[in-house]
Amino acid sequence: MTSEIKRGVSLYSFQHETFQGKMSLEDCFRTCAEMGALGVEIIGEQTFWGWPEVGVEDAKIDEWHGLVAKYGATPVSHDFMLDYKRYKGRPMPFEEQVASVRKDIDFGARLGMKYIRALVSIAPEVLVAAAPYAEEKGIKILIEVHAPLHFDHPWIIRHAEAFEKSSSDALGFLPDMGMFLFKFPPVWKERFIRNGVPQHIADYIETAYEDRVLSEYVILNVREMGGEGAALGMAETLRHNAAFEPKRMLDFMPRIHNVHGKFYQMDEDLVEPSIPYDEIVRVLKQGGYTGYICSEYEGNRWIEDAHEVDSVEQVRRQQEMLKRLIGEPAPTALAA
Repeated sequence: MTSEIKRGVSLYSFQHETFQGKMSLEDCFRTCAEMGALGVEIIGEQTFWGWPEVGVEDAKIDEWHGLVAKYGATPVSHDFMLDYKRYKGRPMPFEEQVASVRKDIDFGARLGMKYIRALVSIAPEVLVAAAPYAEEKGIKILIEVHAPLHFDHPWIIRHAEAFEKSSSDALGFLPDMGMFLFKFPPVWKERFIRNGVPQHIADYIETAYEDRVLSEYVILNVREMGGEGAALGMAETLRHNAAFEPKRMLDFMPRIHNVHGKFYQMDEDLVEPSIPYDEIVRVLKQGGYTGYICSEYEGNRWIEDAHEVDSVEQVRRQQEMLKRLIGEPAPTALAA
């Protein structure tokens, strides 16, 4: 069954290659186009060096639009940061927070973005105050629902209530699929073992996660097993990750406009072993979602100590999986 769900890539997926100078911005665009993933999402600080502390020259913006046109891409989202609690050694006042969001709205508009991603830590009052300006610019501000938060968390409910009270269509949600971590990622376990976690403790933590044992009990048990350092660090990951239910997206679907296709590894069978993408896509279809799922590869940091990182291959595999799950028709062969 086909759907109107579209495929995209967050260029954050290529952070390893970008940082090492192995991929230019055009390389990123070309790679996405070759995969048929024409939606492009960015983190401004990664793609445009110096942002937001310094302005971005018109030449860089022109280069961006040139690549969009050359590869038939669609700008999807500018993922902005607002670390207001540590701004210049002081808390950022409310008015400055709103002004900062307006600055990112302007930047997103320059890039032709439909959305800008807001960090989950931003208070709903700030986003509501910025919403009228976003409406003027034709931009929607999407708060990222990211583990350990989820759609039943009081902080997210507070945002939902504020958005509805505002009656603004410019406010919405961007769910990150990392909140549906049904199994402990194998690449995490392998990295922790390389970091010194004894096999029996690593096995226990993995099983405890899948059995949904309360994280505080797991941490206590690991300590009693003699675990310390890396072992406690592995146990601590259970505080920040959980297997929330994809179906909870359904009640929020009218305000869900973009999806982060978080993943940590794709095996050769085109399966993400820790995140149930078959169920996720089924729910998105059920909810009538028609936006993008943008690949967001974050496995590089878990393997770079022992293996060559190949973000492109990992993203390619996820895109192949998404094509199947979405029901995207195969290209029609040209007649000889």
